[in-house]
Amino acid sequence: MLKVLNHKSFDKNQLLLRASERRDTAWGKIVTYSRKVFVPLTNMCRDTCSYCTFVKHPNSKSARILDPDAVMDIVRLGERSGCKEVLLSLGEKPELRYEKARKELRKLGFSTMVGYLKFICQMILRESTLLPHVNAGTLSEDEISSLKPVTASMGMMLETVSRRLTKRGMPHFACPDKVPIQRIRTMNNMGILKVPFTTGVLIGIGESWDERIDALKAIEESHRKYNHIQEVIVQNFVPKPDIRMRNFPEPDQAEMLITIALARLILSPEISIQSPPNLSASHVNYLDAGLNDWGGISPVTDDYINPEKAWPKIEELRASTKSKGFLLRERLTVYPRFQNKEDGFLTPRIAEHVVSLRRPDGLARKQFC
Repeated sequence: MLKVLNHKSFDKNQLLLRASERRDTAWGKIVTYSRKVFVPLTNMCRDTCSYCTFVKHPNSKSARILDPDAVMDIVRLGERSGCKEVLLSLGEKPELRYEKARKELRKLGFSTMVGYLKFICQMILRESTLLPHVNAGTLSEDEISSLKPVTASMGMMLETVSRRLTKRGMPHFACPDKVPIQRIRTMNNMGILKVPFTTGVLIGIGESWDERIDALKAIEESHRKYNHIQEVIVQNFVPKPDIRMRNFPEPDQAEMLITIALARLILSPEISIQSPPNLSASHVNYLDAGLNDWGGISPVTDDYINPEKAWPKIEELRASTKSKGFLLRERLTVYPRFQNKEDGFLTPRIAEHVVSLRRPDGLARKQFC
């Protein structure tokens, strides 16, 4: 295995050149994004990661589970704004740890967050034109099977495969859902059950370069077995005043560029490589490292994971993308190679929903890359 102490050990220019060439061969000069609306279904979670500002302790007044009316208010706002994806994010299984979560779920008529999530996805499909994409963390085979008929795609950040980061004093200590084997198992089960899947690495939380590379290799190994990973996010840690890691330095741009380039070179070429454009003022330079997708961009809701970081305006992103010689195009949450009804990645109901989204506004099939 390649042993690396820091990013200065890499020939940055050579890496970026090779990664850009690989991207251009697979994806051409098109960079994509998904127009989404962000629904934070619950901000309670049984994990307490040192870098997370999204999660609220049940004792906090801001801890909540959104009720169906609140969800649909957000969905309809997104629909009016031309969104096609509902990103449902939620803390992992808070009902297993907190009475408040169990009590709120009982009021809504459910015993588990996954059961409530399925109901919400059914409602979105029934009452809107939008496609649900869910980030529900680690899931069992039964939970994935229950969600597949009501989702177009699912996601879970692998983040890291470092067991070292689960030890006392480290960011994943006492976080049962961040044990690497649990996340790898979920990623593999998504492939076994043929779910179009998004994953990624979180960099700058104390992992070494070797651990970063090992995480990318684990993603590639899973994809080679099941051919189910549609995109991989390279996301940078961002310090915030209300987290335990508030004094921890965030990755510099050289680290981001090299990690994006490594992702492009390690992962299969059909996997889309993305990085959130709102987390760096210099995000346009990521295009020099082989990136081909900006991920979900919301014109109406915050990035609730990084609420202090506003989404770029889509037209501004289009202009900055063009300045690097690329065209910005909209895509759906599920990529075209997973949209064949015969291959089992989409249920007939979801496939029909995907087709219907191509018809309004004259959006031709070729516009979705």
